[in-house]
Amino acid sequence: MMVKKLCCFQYLVLCSLLLAVLVSSKHQGNSANDLVDIINKNRTVQKLPQLSNSPGLGCIALQYAMECMGNCSSNNSVNCHPSEDDFTEIFAPNCGVELPTFGTISGYILGCQPKYLEPLEAFSNVLVHDKKTLSLLRNKTHTEVGVGIIKARKHKGPYLWCILFSSSQRNTTFVLDDLGEGIKQKKGCYSGTSFPCSKAHKGKGLLSNKIWILVLLCVIFFQELLRELF
Repeated sequence: MMVKKLCCFQYLVLCSLLLAVLVSSKHQGNSANDLVDIINKNRTVQKLPQLSNSPGLGCIALQYAMECMGNCSSNNSVNCHPSEDDFTEIFAPNCGVELPTFGTISGYILGCQPKYLEPLEAFSNVLVHDKKTLSLLRNKTHTEVGVGIIKARKHKGPYLWCILFSSSQRNTTFVLDDLGEGIKQKKGCYSGTSFPCSKAHKGKGLLSNKIWILVLLCVIFFQELLRELF
């Protein structure tokens, strides 16, 4: 009997630890950072220098994606070209980017999809899917990168991904004010920060489902242990 009670206690501890890990992990879920990692791994394979993950550029990429939310076509392409003034007069101030530090944007990749895709799938199927985008990704003049992701509508897609590249001096451009905090974004997510994606992000829903499945399994197994004990 003592052994059974000990096993029961150990299982409860294990369930508690697993739940704690799953719940805490939702605060680290930022697909934009995952995409930057994939971009840099791709460049490393080609013996190209890795790009700095710029939060200021990432936030501007998010602003770019937000500007283009209504332009996702049936073939999942985005025909949207904000003016240069939009970058300095709207996007940068909305992020809290210090205007004197606004650098050179050397390229962009924009894509959309009706449903949320995991970072690697979005990279291969939506963003870098032809010679033109692959060539842009591997441009030797790039020094920094920023990624923004947003869901166009609350209950239905599409999702938009935006990658911005810069050829400016590393870590001296697109500087966020307020000691690097900038202005907190209420929708979507961007790279260079530890902030998770907003509630509209599909990944959070998937995580919630996993938590509930684990809770259910714990309850079922605990019930079986109780039957054996009593």
